[in-house]
Amino acid sequence: MKAYTIRKITYVLFAMSTNRPKIEMDAVDRSMLRLLQDDGALSNAALGEKLSLSVTPCWRRRKLLEDQGVITGYQANIDRRAIGLDLLAFVHVRFNMHSDKTADNFEAVIRSRPEVLSCHKITGDADYILQVVASNLDAYGEFVERVLRRQAGVASIQSSLALREVKCSSRFPIPEGA
Repeated sequence: MKAYTIRKITYVLFAMSTNRPKIEMDAVDRSMLRLLQDDGALSNAALGEKLSLSVTPCWRRRKLLEDQGVITGYQANIDRRAIGLDLLAFVHVRFNMHSDKTADNFEAVIRSRPEVLSCHKITGDADYILQVVASNLDAYGEFVERVLRRQAGVASIQSSLALREVKCSSRFPIPEGA
């Protein structure tokens, strides 16, 4: 592992890393991230008050975190069941062909599908794992037949349906100081 610093950005290189720079943050930045994960709609005035900052320095710090790509956006957390998405599936997809074109085509299709909440290229028996929502089993079956099975090179699709949601969060643990 190598590490070097350029203008308060520390780059840490790992064998399987994407070489994304690690942003140096102080305790105020980390507190700001925790507060915004709890309530992304906080105004700069309210956020500044909680952090003991005036509005302008608070805005500058928030803007810098956005510009650096630490904060990538803001959204409302929605109860999927309240909007009729009662089924949650974890789908392992395995390919029998491993070409760049096959992977690129598959990934482009998956990115375009709103019912796919996440897709990760993984190690192990499968090549990808998807998190998919649907209104019911019939709608999910339709997605599998009309989308997944039509992808070139797909050798197998294994679905695991969630019986009960124990924890669902998009919040990351913000580490204490380095």
